[in-house]
Amino acid sequence: MFDTPIDRRGTGCAKWDKMQELYGVCPSDGLAMWVADMDFRPPDVIQEVLQNKIDHGIYGYNGADGGYREAICWWMRERHQWSIEPEWIFSTHGLVNGTGMCVDTFTQAGDGIVLFTPVYHAFFKVISASKRKIVECPLALENGKYVFDFAHYDTLMTGNERMLILCSPHNPGGRVWSEKELHDVADFAKRHDLIIVSDEIHHDLIYPGHKHTIFSKVDPSVDERTIIMSATTKTFNIAGSHTGNVIIKDDKLRHKFAERMMALGMSPNGFGTLMSEAAYSPAGAQWVDELMRYLDGNRAIFDEALHSIPGLKSMPLEGTYLCWVDFSDTGMSKAELLNRVQSTAKIATNHGETFGKGGAHRLRFNIATQRNNVTEAASRLREAFADLQ
Repeated sequence: MFDTPIDRRGTGCAKWDKMQELYGVCPSDGLAMWVADMDFRPPDVIQEVLQNKIDHGIYGYNGADGGYREAICWWMRERHQWSIEPEWIFSTHGLVNGTGMCVDTFTQAGDGIVLFTPVYHAFFKVISASKRKIVECPLALENGKYVFDFAHYDTLMTGNERMLILCSPHNPGGRVWSEKELHDVADFAKRHDLIIVSDEIHHDLIYPGHKHTIFSKVDPSVDERTIIMSATTKTFNIAGSHTGNVIIKDDKLRHKFAERMMALGMSPNGFGTLMSEAAYSPAGAQWVDELMRYLDGNRAIFDEALHSIPGLKSMPLEGTYLCWVDFSDTGMSKAELLNRVQSTAKIATNHGETFGKGGAHRLRFNIATQRNNVTEAASRLREAFADLQ
């Protein structure tokens, strides 16, 4: 089912319809491997519930969200062995909005917000627009993958920091943090009195040999400062529903967040909650398992191609469908490598610098597309860098 070709061009799709404008890659013969959504249809269970809604023909105010909340509780318990209560859950208009809501609710203008960089570029936009200070704590490289360096991070703290935003699993590096690493994050937050916002939107997209741990399971002593963000949108390719879950166990944090939601007049998207409830089901779980087997095959094809090109290194992908590729050993300038990828290979990718410190000479490739597209991208990259082989 994942091999079924779906032409998204001309549908208002950012991933395919904006790559000419942003990257100079024509959608007629280019490959879109940048925006983090998938070129797959969601599982039938989601399509069916939407069709039932359309057949009913009434799209009024939605007030019954009990099934949606229970579905999230079921999913977290069955898939992540984490027991939560329905009243801990808030629905935001996606997790970029959820991030903005957390920044707005729990910090003030001028406060420092810690990011472990390179990291998801939308965090920078939200923090900057909120007039908060971005505090970059660069991830270290060890055996080709990212690790934390808290001894260094301690020296960067000024006392003005109020929050850290953790990307778990990590985007763009694809790391699935170990329990020990998450314990260290918790200890760091306690040392510097930081609220922890753990963005776990990719937590269902985990490859064999790795296991995601919900941050709240790591250390109960940080419950009073922890906020978990999750969503069906990345897992099931329904980002257009703009529905995210902000899960807060602590009563004080939850009360403060609820007040801010009320003050801004925010309420759930009825279509998004409907789709999420359908997705978080046994049928949805089976689809995700099949998806990960397919993505694992794409990962193997793409990695094999990159490893055959001298000077290119792809960080080992433990989670997500986003390959983080380092071109620095080619010795090429940014302009030259972009010319080869975008003009010669005709592939649109995310530029590394937008992810903060550590992103230079790197590109992020999205492999959540039909396998023939991944195979074609691999062939084009080999050809574009043929002189290095």
